[in-house]
Amino acid sequence: MMALAGLTAQTALRAATAATALARAAVLENDVFYLRVSHVGKNLAEEIQSAQGALAATNKIIGTVLDLRFADGDDSEAAKAAADLFAVKKLPLAILTDGETRDAAVRLAELLRNAREGLIFGSATSGTKSWGPVQPDIAVKVGSADERALMENPYAAPDETNSPAATNNLLPFVDYTSEADLVRAKIKDGDEFEPVPAQRAPEPPKPFIRDPVLARAVDLIKGLAIVRAPHS
Repeated sequence: MMALAGLTAQTALRAATAATALARAAVLENDVFYLRVSHVGKNLAEEIQSAQGALAATNKIIGTVLDLRFADGDDSEAAKAAADLFAVKKLPLAILTDGETRDAAVRLAELLRNAREGLIFGSATSGTKSWGPVQPDIAVKVGSADERALMENPYAAPDETNSPAATNNLLPFVDYTSEADLVRAKIKDGDEFEPVPAQRAPEPPKPFIRDPVLARAVDLIKGLAIVRAPHS
């Protein structure tokens, strides 16, 4: 599986069995944990610990994004164990939710909110008989289909294949005369030849997070890291 652009490290944890609770663990922007939960099951806390240990071995981590969008589950005890784990870490935490956050995933978001462990970004969770709905601290609206695509690759550029600029008949005129042809023409006309200095190829643009919910969460964590940094 191709690694996401901009990720300094990534552990793919896609479910081989239904027991896998953590769908993805990665490091974003060099120093932010990204943990995406598929469902809140009995092994969630252990899987989070394992992923954090593996990624922290080669990265200095300043905070965590816990993505509960489209997550569900039926184990309230697992939700409590995961919430307790974040309480121990004492690092900045951002929680992502949407209308498809259901059941025990709602419970996990609620526990973290009540413990004041982090802020919730996105949209309100679904309601259940026992919990929720949980409202976000910072509301960010994204369509369901777009949200799923951005969760697969938060750095992906929007599809521009249907834009007018992508059609051949609207492309601007391009002079395809080569530099060698231009030099030969100048010599033939008796002009003094002056070598054209080589131009350095422009550096490719730095990838940036296009998922608006995730981008806001990462910005918060980076801001908190600056505020909490010791001053010399």
